[in-house]
Amino acid sequence: MLVCFDQLVVGYTGPVVGPVSFSLYAGEVLGLGGANGAGKSTLLRALTGTAHIFSGRIERRDELRVVHHRQRPERPPELPLLGREMLALLDAESDPSALGNEAIEKLIAPLLDQPVGRMSGGQYQLLQAWACLNSNAHVVLLDEPTNNLDGQAIDALGTVLRQMGLERSAILVSHEQAFLEANCDRQLDVSEWTV
Repeated sequence: MLVCFDQLVVGYTGPVVGPVSFSLYAGEVLGLGGANGAGKSTLLRALTGTAHIFSGRIERRDELRVVHHRQRPERPPELPLLGREMLALLDAESDPSALGNEAIEKLIAPLLDQPVGRMSGGQYQLLQAWACLNSNAHVVLLDEPTNNLDGQAIDALGTVLRQMGLERSAILVSHEQAFLEANCDRQLDVSEWTV
């Protein structure tokens, strides 16, 4: 077990979701679905320490490394930063050929030498998701990673998710049920726990 949510009630100024109990295991992609405002993103923020825990607890494996792809990733301030430089700053693998997947390489390779400030919303979203999935984190939190992506990029993202390996895990939040079904080992409906 990497993470265990035990009777967790979490929110901001007041509770949003809970009590929630589930565990995340190595090698697993866990999908969180549910209506808007149900608390999917809030559960991810509880794990990163940016939401308030009202009761319950989160148990984490010792020295657990977590990376969080936010629903709307913020671009760095205007500065001449290339895609590969951003990946280096995030300590992420920058060689898309390492996966041996030509479609992914075609999507990621052109972004490496492109200024981040000139990327479209979809390109930046894809590069951020790539950085998280190719980091050294044990748990990858992906909050709506398909926003602004075309079908080809969504397929590539799914391929990378399925190739994460047995030592790492992901929690995937998405409103796209087909994407959850295609890429998750199991799914939970957060609406059942909404306060």
